[in-house]
Amino acid sequence: MDHDLDSAADPFRLFSEWLAAATASEPNDPNAMALATVDADGLPNVRMVLLKGLDDGGFVFFTNYESDKGRELLASRKAALCFHWKSLRRQIRVRGEITPVPAAEADAYFASRARGSRIGAWASKQSRPLESRFALEKAVASYAAKFAIGEVPRPDYWSGFRLTPLAIEFWKDGQFRLHDRVRFIRAGEGWEKTRLYP
Repeated sequence: MDHDLDSAADPFRLFSEWLAAATASEPNDPNAMALATVDADGLPNVRMVLLKGLDDGGFVFFTNYESDKGRELLASRKAALCFHWKSLRRQIRVRGEITPVPAAEADAYFASRARGSRIGAWASKQSRPLESRFALEKAVASYAAKFAIGEVPRPDYWSGFRLTPLAIEFWKDGQFRLHDRVRFIRAGEGWEKTRLYP
């Protein structure tokens, strides 16, 4: 039995504690998360993205709005996340509603990125067919020349999303597959907590 799961009342606080532990133990990208969306036919899509913020509103990440994930998120306004930290034998699943972040928030994050990543956001027509690697490198060189002096502005099609959770489930590995599972479901301004069978 895991006492932090038994005593936890605030899933955001517990998430932050688990993320801090992962940051100390995971060799690469402790903020990596699987992002699941659905397309217009209801067919699921999943890919790894990076968590870039957590606040009272939810989990924040950034992408090209014209990519598959961007279009799917804008259409359905719903998504799921999964964090898995192998070194800790822990997993967190999150389901909820999607809203675009305000422009000022997207601008601030974009400005914090490496210059090459900002130029890459202009050069990549994410999720669309690419005729060759050379074509991508040519586009990068073209935008590097265009923005040779001064700041690289954020493209209109590049921004962020916030997933506001309706449910957050914490899972911790247990001996003989008797894992610990606790689910928090949003209930008004608070949370209802339920322990689940493994």
